[in-house]
Amino acid sequence: MSNTADLGFIGLAVMGRNLVMNMTDHDIAVAVYNRTPERTDEFLSAEAAGTAVVGTHSIEDLVSTLDRPRIVMMMIKAGRPVDDQIEALIPLLERGDIIIDGGNSRFVDTERRTERLSDLGIRFVGMGISGGEDGARFGPSIMPGGNVSAWPEISSIFTAIAAKADGEACAEWIGPGGAGHYVKMVHNGIEYGDMQVIAEAYDVMRRGLGLNPPQMAPIFERWNAGRLDSFLIEITARIMRATDEDGTPLLDRVLDAAGQKGTGKWTVVASMEQAVPTTLVAEAVYARVVSALADERVGASQVLSGPRETTLDDDEQVISDLEDAVYASKIVSYAQGFMLFDAASRDYGWHLDPAVIASLWRAGCIIRSRFLNDITRAYRSDDDVTNLLTEPFFAGALADAEPGWRRTVARAVTAGIPVPAYASALSFYDGYRSERLPANLIQAQRDLFGAHTYERVDRPRGRFFHSDWRP
Repeated sequence: MSNTADLGFIGLAVMGRNLVMNMTDHDIAVAVYNRTPERTDEFLSAEAAGTAVVGTHSIEDLVSTLDRPRIVMMMIKAGRPVDDQIEALIPLLERGDIIIDGGNSRFVDTERRTERLSDLGIRFVGMGISGGEDGARFGPSIMPGGNVSAWPEISSIFTAIAAKADGEACAEWIGPGGAGHYVKMVHNGIEYGDMQVIAEAYDVMRRGLGLNPPQMAPIFERWNAGRLDSFLIEITARIMRATDEDGTPLLDRVLDAAGQKGTGKWTVVASMEQAVPTTLVAEAVYARVVSALADERVGASQVLSGPRETTLDDDEQVISDLEDAVYASKIVSYAQGFMLFDAASRDYGWHLDPAVIASLWRAGCIIRSRFLNDITRAYRSDDDVTNLLTEPFFAGALADAEPGWRRTVARAVTAGIPVPAYASALSFYDGYRSERLPANLIQAQRDLFGAHTYERVDRPRGRFFHSDWRP
């Protein structure tokens, strides 16, 4: 085949197909390959019909279509399939060529692949992409990392197809090694948290106020017109209005057992490794785990007791306080996520720029929201942000929302409605603002039973003591 394509694309599932069509819209010449030839042929006769997309039925043919340096992008299942595809490409590529992994790979795998391919002279990019089907088609958020020398070669492609926020492309170099996939991982963890805080609002309205989905729809629409303006609130309102064939709210027919693909769990594991408390994301992950125990929960509901009265009074106040709880919990969740970026940046030497990360999420991605403009402004106006919670805008927002947030948690606990995201976020907030915590007792216990030593409040930090705790 002749050298006619700017980029070779492997993987024609939903995201892959839409990214290719997005590239085609921007006059980027793409050659495609899928391990199942029938899918390639079907794509060429469907969405890609009449376009300049080149179909190939082998890796060799795909590579032969590419100009140098050859750029090959994969959108395939993470893990072993990515390694297998890389091994198949290596003999066909030359020094200076570029391989891009656009899937949800684990950042440690991206680190390993970047290093190995660099030794072979091949530039590897681990590229986080968010936005789902529509984002891929019309403009996703793109988070690339890996071999930085590749970015000048590919930046024009990905800034062209990315979402735009205030005229800025939501595609910017994140950092070396696995930095791009790390940022995408935390994005997905925060996404878990955002979905959980919305689900808890729905549950309080459902169980506490007895509202049905159509009654909740205007509430979520009102929230979406204000400070909670976001893609996830928008689609929640849409879900509340959807009906089944018989006119019943479709949401009521959906089994309450949430799935997950692992990126939320990876975020929690990474936070533990970095000793950063991403407590809200952790609770969101565990809430999905509990939801998956659907059959056990049905049985337990017949055995375990709870409050006799679960109905809440004063609908308008409850709903207003719920909005405060959602907003305040989101602030805590994002603050924790950016704390994790700060720790990872130091430990891995990535030099992550929080202002860049926040700006990439303003459009295109699943967690896009008005709220991210506030985070971007905070980091752009202050190069030395210690924690988002203490920035004037967010500290003020938390002060305003705190009373309603506390009332929401108290009402839910009294009514027996689980709100792990709101409660964990509030506990972190109270812990972070506490000048003194009961950890002194824990240290005393550790010193008594294990001679682990402790620091003293009346001596300089860094000096450790051991005591005989017997009376």
